[in-house]
Amino acid sequence: MFKNFCIFLIALLFTGNAFAQIDGDNIFENAQIITIELTFHQPGYWDSLVANYATADYMKADLTLTDETGTSTFTDVGVRLKGNSSYNHPNGKKSFKIDFNEYVSGQKYDGLKKLNFGNCFKDPSMMRDKVFFDVSQKAGVPAPRANFANVYMNGILKGFYTVIEQIDDQFLDWKILDDDGNLFKAGDNFGASGTPADLKYYGTAQSSYEDRYELKTNEDANDWTDLIDLIDFINNSSAANFEAGIGNRIELQAFLRSAALDNLFSNLDSYTGSARNYYLYHNMTTDKWQWIKWDGNESFGSYSNGVQNITSLPLNYAAADRPLLSNIFSNSNLYDQYLAEVCDLTDTYFNSNFMDSLIESHKNLIQTSVFTDNNKMYTNANFTTNINSNITSGGGPMGGTTYGLKSFVSDKSAFVSNAINCSTILSTENIIVNTASLKPNPANNFTIINWENEAVQSIEIYNIIGSLVHQENVENYQTEKQINLSSLENGCI
Repeated sequence: MFKNFCIFLIALLFTGNAFAQIDGDNIFENAQIITIELTFHQPGYWDSLVANYATADYMKADLTLTDETGTSTFTDVGVRLKGNSSYNHPNGKKSFKIDFNEYVSGQKYDGLKKLNFGNCFKDPSMMRDKVFFDVSQKAGVPAPRANFANVYMNGILKGFYTVIEQIDDQFLDWKILDDDGNLFKAGDNFGASGTPADLKYYGTAQSSYEDRYELKTNEDANDWTDLIDLIDFINNSSAANFEAGIGNRIELQAFLRSAALDNLFSNLDSYTGSARNYYLYHNMTTDKWQWIKWDGNESFGSYSNGVQNITSLPLNYAAADRPLLSNIFSNSNLYDQYLAEVCDLTDTYFNSNFMDSLIESHKNLIQTSVFTDNNKMYTNANFTTNINSNITSGGGPMGGTTYGLKSFVSDKSAFVSNAINCSTILSTENIIVNTASLKPNPANNFTIINWENEAVQSIEIYNIIGSLVHQENVENYQTEKQINLSSLENGCI
């Protein structure tokens, strides 16, 4: 005979360091500045790197990598230049990628096959990527890890860079716990003929989407049916069917939280604005799509997308022809859930108390290396000023207003507090839903609990009068747990 339970409250207990090391922790676990020394043996190696940019071909180099665990050396890693707007850095300091096993099969570092190095384009603070991804990680939103690096090429300091985790099967293994599904990257869509990854429906033909997205896994199968089905649903469902079905197709709460972060940081070089710089992964365990962030170097309003008052960006802002966001914002129930994420994020992370401390700690870590970088776009004084307040310069890639990190947070969080009453929103049951989801509820002999933050250490279940009735530990980086309720008494627990 089945028992019937209605679960009142779940508590997820978090820990920062309780789990075993995962791939890449040598570089990403603690804030640090690693050292990258690349030695190219080809004459005129830089000209060859530039020539290879258009074809994305790699060149051989020897690598010495030093982090807090020590120094490691590698022979014949692959190196290529990367980036779109960042490629136009005025001082020849290009973003680049290292592939450890491009020429030596199976060669890795700390389980990683690739690393990305951003040149801090249009960023006087030199930390926008790092701060944006740090907050995304802390908020439980899938995003790459980031840190800092001093980079030398053939013995000469090239400059201070951000080192960013590759979104690949290693990332899927530790963050998503599933790597069998299709991973799509939004296309770059630069230039007059650029085609945005807007999630609009262009028919059933795969060819209609191949210049908008890039398939990064299962390339041999090359089957885009699942992505096209998702896009068809987003665009061609009735409003009622969209509301009822979107949560069965994507990890809705995580996407709403991710979209809220883009709005709070005015990170418009994203799906919200430019319709690029994101990944979509079809999790085959849950049969749901997961949104993965990418490229935060123009967060804090550095890419305006034509918006004039970037610190007072409407909470429901989206560029034209963004059907996933427009459908959510036009639905009162879904929009309320989105606003709950905005409020929770401003309460926990996007506020001056939290953000100023995070920004200041990064400034103290990197200032000496930033001052030593003679190829950076901005002056030392610009760096110091932009931590706290805006800087304004002339035309070109450094032109216009570049918002100060701390002042941006202060102004934007003040705008949010005036735009909505978060004290009302945060008092609703949305916060329990936003912490974790479970089904079925009411339950019979078991329930399944899902959450996003991989740092959950244990689960506690409380009854309606606040008494603890069940506690269970969680394994390393687990984000789903089936709870056996058969030993508990019948009723609302």
